[in-house]
Amino acid sequence: MKIAIIVPMEIEAAYYRKAFQSETKEMFGSTAFEHFYVHGNEIYLGLSGIGKVNAAMNLTSLLTAVKVDLVFITGSAGSLRADSVQGDLILPDVLSYHDANNLAAGDYVLGQIPQEPAGFQLTSEARAHFMTYLLSQNVAFKTGLIVTGDSFIASNQQRAEIKHHFPAALGVEMEGAAFAQVARHFNCPLIILRAVSDNGDDTANTDFMTFVKQAGARAARLIVNYLEGELHDRSLS
Repeated sequence: MKIAIIVPMEIEAAYYRKAFQSETKEMFGSTAFEHFYVHGNEIYLGLSGIGKVNAAMNLTSLLTAVKVDLVFITGSAGSLRADSVQGDLILPDVLSYHDANNLAAGDYVLGQIPQEPAGFQLTSEARAHFMTYLLSQNVAFKTGLIVTGDSFIASNQQRAEIKHHFPAALGVEMEGAAFAQVARHFNCPLIILRAVSDNGDDTANTDFMTFVKQAGARAARLIVNYLEGELHDRSLS
């Protein structure tokens, strides 16, 4: 089985390196992916960089070269809900772009790219299996909509505008919908796990720098534990 783990930032990759011993590095496009073997299965760990273009470019480069069976995306998100606080986990089942407005171009909804769905659904069997694992470990998480855009949301005004247009959104980040769009075109199962690092308001800049490492590590720890158990079980079957 070939599994990709992609994170936006270097500090979010550190935990994976502690858990897995890298064998080699391989270049796919402009991204160096570290190559691990875990119970006979292959894991590719890469840094996407920040933002939609980097996310799409780097995942596309990998999926064009390697037949990947499953992609995990971990990292942080800003909260858009009062009941989602720092450290909370979000396992989105749909992603949209909060900065896409094509209403004048045809029969589209806010957040929709022309000729693409209004939201990118994450409903694979692999995601359902991972969700079952989280529940079995008594891990609390929320599932629902996350919205993506190329701006770091760090003001009450920005947050209020996004909430107005996407009242169901749990969180906001800068890569998820781009990852989901690419994965859809490659028909590759995708699991995204975000940990809340800030509230997306006027305190976001300070909160993000303080909590992003902790938030990323928490998400990474769950992925590592899941893969260690899942891949070990598969190697014995």
